[in-house]
Amino acid sequence: MGQTLRRIRQRKKHLSRSLSRRPLQASASYTSGDNDIEDLEMQVVRYKPEGLDTLCKNTKFTRKELQIMYRGFKQECPTGIVNEETFKEIYAQFFPQGDASAYAHYVFNTFDHDHNGSISFEEFVMGLSVLSRGTFQERLQWAFSLYDVNGDGVITKEEMLDIVTAIYEMMGRYTEPSIDDTTAREHVERVFQKMDTNRDGVISVEEFMDTCRRDENITRGMSIFDTVL
Repeated sequence: MGQTLRRIRQRKKHLSRSLSRRPLQASASYTSGDNDIEDLEMQVVRYKPEGLDTLCKNTKFTRKELQIMYRGFKQECPTGIVNEETFKEIYAQFFPQGDASAYAHYVFNTFDHDHNGSISFEEFVMGLSVLSRGTFQERLQWAFSLYDVNGDGVITKEEMLDIVTAIYEMMGRYTEPSIDDTTAREHVERVFQKMDTNRDGVISVEEFMDTCRRDENITRGMSIFDTVL
């Protein structure tokens, strides 16, 4: 299990670095930094009139970092938005040994704040800011939202099983030891019992936060660290 989680983190780090490098490689097609800023603000103004300045205030990225990320985002998504199928294709490139579609679906939902079936550049950088530079509390909150699949404020055993199964499917043959449905259910049962402290059959955000803070093994097992798009 430990080796599996390390591989997940390593591959996600590689995915993050790749997304950062692609914009730099494409930068030759832009005539100037001023044009990039104007282009970004024209796209963003549809959602946030303040554009780039607002994103600087609402994320942990600098103006220059946002400028670079937008170049790459526009290269991958010329329309300015990414739909779920494209998002799944990006994940599939970095987890070819397994099926990443289910996990990518759940991550996509945490980024798609307005639930319109697509991710704008604003939603992308807001989510990435939390995952790459967020505080411990912010990352835990994101992890809770990932496992709270239906968004009702609690995590059920079925929801936790869905996410854990999706992670195992994504890792494919690299999962060690090999995982079957029974193993996944046993793992979820152990974690769920630790987190459901009041034994009401669901995990509240308070129970989730408290247990993760106290138990480092559970935190690693929930795979919330170094989780990036």
